Amino acid sequence: MTQRCLVASLALAALVVLAPVGVSAQEEGWTVPRTADGQPDLQGVWDFRTLTPLQRPANRAEATLTAEEAAEIEARSVAAAAAADQPSEVRTEPLPAGQDVGGYNAFWFDRGAGVVDDRRTSLIVDPPNGRVPALRQGARHQIGSLGEDFASARPILYRAGGAGVDGPEDRGLAERCLLGFNSGPPMLPGGYNQNMQLFQTPDHVVVLNEMVHDSRIIPIDGRPHLPDHMRQWMGDSRGYWDGDTLVVETTNFTDRTASFNPSVMEAMGTGENMRLIERFSRVDDETLSYEYTVYDPSTFVQPVTAQIPMKRGAAPLFEYACHEGNYGLLNILRGARDDEAAQAAAQQ
Repeated sequence: MTQRCLVASLALAALVVLAPVGVSAQEEGWTVPRTADGQPDLQGVWDFRTLTPLQRPANRAEATLTAEEAAEIEARSVAAAAAADQPSEVRTEPLPAGQDVGGYNAFWFDRGAGVVDDRRTSLIVDPPNGRVPALRQGARHQIGSLGEDFASARPILYRAGGAGVDGPEDRGLAERCLLGFNSGPPMLPGGYNQNMQLFQTPDHVVVLNEMVHDSRIIPIDGRPHLPDHMRQWMGDSRGYWDGDTLVVETTNFTDRTASFNPSVMEAMGTGENMRLIERFSRVDDETLSYEYTVYDPSTFVQPVTAQIPMKRGAAPLFEYACHEGNYGLLNILRGARDDEAAQAAAQQ
């Protein structure tokens, strides 16, 4: 990370309001605000962090938490944050080779302030069991860390990247700073920089993600999708209004885009046939409902739908400098070359 990114992130951390994330009941008498052309006004900075995992923990049958369980999870999150913010261990000697030296300062992590307001045990609402559907026979797909339980009460940090280290192309797209690990599409809570800004004109909508400052410029003027042979990292999006709901259909993904979990960007042959339907609608002055359905017949036996309530952000987006400070990728490759040199020397 560059110094300017550090300063901006510090400012964001100080400004963001830690409000519980969830869909609230529409206030009595509240009406959807409108733009000058009469469409629902969805504009603003929206925060999609939450402690609620994407899929329901395997050890849970209940669709919702009790109020007591939700309070306990949120209290554990506060305690974990306080523990992580304690001063780091002071060492005068380096750790032995192979030991974990840690990662980011805890401050980088954009912790979810609470579970969703209706206390669902998963963001997935269909299938009814709140779980990612079974894979098709022969489908090669890495789901990644989906939050199997509430035990840690920490946000999920999805990990991208593969085992190959011959060159940068062997690593995941998020690891190479080509795509953000939570920006999708579809957008998924996890890690940090869980903010997006939405802009509207009469014939376009722009979804700008803070993570790696990716922008999707989405026509809503009825034009067709790109030809099938034209593929893009974030797919090809087209939108339209269904009443007060903005519906966005995205196709034309690449074969390097892992379906459903866009943070796992490896050439696994999945995602190319994915069709994504996203729905954006205002719930109240402070809440934007974001719902999406993934159709990927090459990977899953059935579609899967998730619903994420986004809360109005208290600060503007800041630049996310990824390439400028991406020492991790360089050091992964450098470490592989050192290992190869050591192995070659041992064989002499």
